[in-house]
Amino acid sequence: MALVALISWRMARENTSTSDGYFLAGRGLGGVFIAGSLLLTNLSAEQLIGLNGSAYGYNLSSMAWEVTAAVATIAMALIFLPKYLAGAFTTLPQFLADRYDTGVQRMSAMLFLFGYGLVTIPSVLFAGSIAVMKIFEVPQLFGVSEFTALVGTVLVIGISGAIYAVFGGLKAVAVSDTINGIGLLIMGILVLALGVYALGDSNWLAGLTKLAEENPEKLNAIGGPEDPTPFGTIFTGMVIANLFYWCTNQYVIQRTLAARNLAEGQKGVLLSGFFKVFVPFLMMVPGVIAFHLYGPGLATIDLAYPTLIRDVLPPALMGLFLAVLLGAVFSSFNSLVNSAATLFCLDILPAIRKAPMSDAGIVRVAKFASVIIALFSFAAAPMLYFAPDGLWQIIRIFTGFYNIPVITIVLVGLFTRRVPALGAKLVIIFHIIAYGLAKFVFDDIITIHFLHLYAVLFMIEVAIMLAAGKLVPRNEAWTFTPHAQVDMKPWARAMPVSVSLFSAVVATYLLFSPIGLASGGLDLGFGLAISALALMNVWVWWRSSGKRRLSP
Repeated sequence: MALVALISWRMARENTSTSDGYFLAGRGLGGVFIAGSLLLTNLSAEQLIGLNGSAYGYNLSSMAWEVTAAVATIAMALIFLPKYLAGAFTTLPQFLADRYDTGVQRMSAMLFLFGYGLVTIPSVLFAGSIAVMKIFEVPQLFGVSEFTALVGTVLVIGISGAIYAVFGGLKAVAVSDTINGIGLLIMGILVLALGVYALGDSNWLAGLTKLAEENPEKLNAIGGPEDPTPFGTIFTGMVIANLFYWCTNQYVIQRTLAARNLAEGQKGVLLSGFFKVFVPFLMMVPGVIAFHLYGPGLATIDLAYPTLIRDVLPPALMGLFLAVLLGAVFSSFNSLVNSAATLFCLDILPAIRKAPMSDAGIVRVAKFASVIIALFSFAAAPMLYFAPDGLWQIIRIFTGFYNIPVITIVLVGLFTRRVPALGAKLVIIFHIIAYGLAKFVFDDIITIHFLHLYAVLFMIEVAIMLAAGKLVPRNEAWTFTPHAQVDMKPWARAMPVSVSLFSAVVATYLLFSPIGLASGGLDLGFGLAISALALMNVWVWWRSSGKRRLSP
């Protein structure tokens, strides 16, 4: 961890004096750093435990949250990112100001800040700390109470993450994320390999055979109505949720806005999509291995991954695993703190302070805001320990208060020209009221899966905005005015790589389906489907290569 800090400091020390340097790493991030930071910002310790626990207790249906996210990264690379970079935006609300007005900009920024500050940042810190405590048995290790151990873990993770966010800006966050992301991938592959080795009684081939042939239903990703993630939700609310997260969520997209050119941004985003396809093998198959090793007898499904780690990982590597795990946790935390400070300084502060500020002044305010946000989260996160079980349900669905209206107004804004700012404001107000009533007042009546509810509200809100465009259209059609600060030449291989990424998503679902491993073996249908995907990719890449040779 000290080595990661030293490398991050050396690479980021000259990028924090200006607002572009502090918030966007001087618009100089390459594809590798963008992908590494996206990966670790998205993945954290609670996902290691939660996804493996879901695989242990049910099946692989919850891999939908990870694998289908790759489709959203394609949309980000090909549709959203070119617009964001062409406009030289630092935050999503700045794009909304350009498309609608400053009122929509401030309303959306407030939605993000309330969501991040009141729930997301404290819950990420709390959940990550709980995950570290479970895996390493921190209370027993130090002989303290669970709450005391929680407070100590929160402070260690929070202070470490805050140092990057406050003093290093986005560049330090991205560099540390990338190094820790490489470590997380290495450790994940090692745990998977050692788990298979243990499953086969020191024989990898025997372990793979047992994994594929015994209890094959555990390898089924086609979730039924009783599974954690029914398959049908992939095509309704999950599509919308993933589009929000990967294309409009400030703390995720901020590192893509820092790309040194469009091509590098597209490379980074698409590379992160391939990492998402790889996640089930690292974060869910070990849960299935735990089921084979321990049976259904563990006290809770959340013990599956911690138990497997303690049993298969050599003691000499536990320290490295802890360092990587802590890095994954404070990556999500420091990204949230950095993005919250960015939103406050660039979207809220101008409304409070009318006089313009210097770059140095904005950076000072950002550092002060980051400290305040971090201190608040240090105080709030441990308090979740005393919360009733029902509060966790609220936390789990709280993102629904702002994800659907944000993606709605962005999509309608991109693909229409006459819809006015009034439509966006009506949607934000309508959604907060309707979603709150649906989830907390009429929850005993409205019993559909929350992802289906996302889809229903999304369609209603699109209709509201289109109606506003018909009834009270803008006086002048909106036209996008590019003023890019980076090279906007797209990556020549963006389209064929996107096709290959989408094919990888389909292939992963075919592998973990009744025509794949979920039936105890691969049948003819699987072979034919994979062959068709392979032929399609060969054709797309051949066509792409031919076009590049013919171009001047």
